Amino acid sequence: MSANQSPAGKQPTATYDSAFLRACRREPVPHTPVWFMRQAGRSLPEYLKVREGIPMLESCMRPELVAEITLQPVRRHGVDAAIYFSDIVVPLKAIGIDLDIKPGVGPVVEKPIRTRADLARLRDLTPEDVSYVTEAFGLLTRELGATPLIGFAGAPFTLASYLVEGGPSRNHEHTKALMYGDPELWADLLDRLADITAAFLTVQIEAGASAVQLFDSWVGALSPADYRRSVMPASRKVFESVAGYGVPRIHFGVGTGELLGLMGEAGADVVGVDWRVSLDEAARRVGPGKALQGNLDPAVLFSTREAVETKTREILDAAADLEGHVFNLGHGVLPTTDPDALTRLVEYVHTQTAR
Repeated sequence: MSANQSPAGKQPTATYDSAFLRACRREPVPHTPVWFMRQAGRSLPEYLKVREGIPMLESCMRPELVAEITLQPVRRHGVDAAIYFSDIVVPLKAIGIDLDIKPGVGPVVEKPIRTRADLARLRDLTPEDVSYVTEAFGLLTRELGATPLIGFAGAPFTLASYLVEGGPSRNHEHTKALMYGDPELWADLLDRLADITAAFLTVQIEAGASAVQLFDSWVGALSPADYRRSVMPASRKVFESVAGYGVPRIHFGVGTGELLGLMGEAGADVVGVDWRVSLDEAARRVGPGKALQGNLDPAVLFSTREAVETKTREILDAAADLEGHVFNLGHGVLPTTDPDALTRLVEYVHTQTAR
């Protein structure tokens, strides 16, 4: 079922007519909906308080804590959607990969995956592996009511990069060496990760996610030709695996201006755009039939209120002729962002776009 059709034979959910889901389906909206990547996180003092002394991965596995953190920005900012608090490496941890999220570094994998024998460590993900996700979604959907809850996962390329490099990488040299040097192994690795990612998103959708976002954080390191040949088949497999649920599928990556059309082609209903490409130009690159999400530079929020409003107005003007627009930042909320700046931004977008 297309995400742009009503769920045939089903009662509409409480969130179905929300501004966020209507924008994703490219339908008329009462105002441009707003949410922020990393809206639940270090910019909020209440987040720092409840997370104090709790390692990141452990915090992702405590349903009541996850629910509280996910709800915090909805309460504070009045955003039009919540995004499930987790991390893209959670499904890898759940299937037994020895990794940890080290403060100031990011995910670190104890034994990188670089040979065919290593593929055996990537077993299938089952709902039982992530039962805490199902429990947290249950808590959240009851509390959120008509506010949509976005589920998410890391895309196969970005997960592969962490696994092959052993952690964050600036140049992705081991990843690209494998992709170019052993394309058959690379394809099998991404296919395996596509299955794991699809299973993780399926758990979230069946537990109540109103939409899902696939984060391909590092894919901007590739050329369009490499993306089409070596990444798109796995991303497409993920999107196709959840297409039947009829929930909007969002695709986002950083530095992906040259890949926007291909990212839509991979199967997304909504293409996320970072701040490097204007939304009207992004619409030209993506083509018709897709909504866009974005794309204020997160650093703008450190400027004056007037400057934030000016830049926001430019984005809203660029989005004026879009088929559907979800306002967001062009990447995640920076940790030292003033929370009040985010609250004011939500109010400004809502006021300026009220119909």
